[in-house]
Amino acid sequence: MPRSPRIDPVRLGPLHPADLDELFDGASLEGRSMDGLDLTEHDLAELVLLECELVGVSLTDALLRGARITSSVLTNVTAATLSAPRSAWREVSMSQSRIGAGELYESEFRSVHIAHSKLGFLNLRGSRLTDVLIEGCSVDELDLGGTRATRVTLRDCRIGTLDLTGARLEDVDLRGSDFRAINGIEGLRGATIDEGQLAELAPLLARQLGLLVG
Repeated sequence: MPRSPRIDPVRLGPLHPADLDELFDGASLEGRSMDGLDLTEHDLAELVLLECELVGVSLTDALLRGARITSSVLTNVTAATLSAPRSAWREVSMSQSRIGAGELYESEFRSVHIAHSKLGFLNLRGSRLTDVLIEGCSVDELDLGGTRATRVTLRDCRIGTLDLTGARLEDVDLRGSDFRAINGIEGLRGATIDEGQLAELAPLLARQLGLLVG
């Protein structure tokens, strides 16, 4: 059986409200709360957030390239497009959020919990995922091409297309989630699936192996 993600609840200390003028590229904030802030099109490259809480924040077209978010909670966050390549997310909880297109390629996720959220296109290509739980989410397209994933669970999720081209998986649990299509099916090596998923994948596996079914 696959090992489960090692995720502890995020515990926040006393928080102080953050002001918009504190949020700029290269800013570093600790112990701050952001409630209902509109950060649309803000340049937040290299932003550092430590023990912060974001509630109802809009990140549409915000630039978070190279950002580092640690021991933080994100709730009801929205973004039509979120650009955060090469970012680092550690001990982060995100729930009840809506992201249209998330460009998070070549990022690092460690001890991350994403729950009950709607994600359109989530691009994690070339990322490193360790101890990640995604549950109760709807994702139109999840790109894990070239990722290194260890102790990752997708639980009760509805995934349109899952791309595993060139992925390296270890203790990845896909049981109980629904996939309409999987690209790079050879990347499933190292994943655990259930019997129903195996039956649905049978035609893809047959084509991959060049089998004729008569």
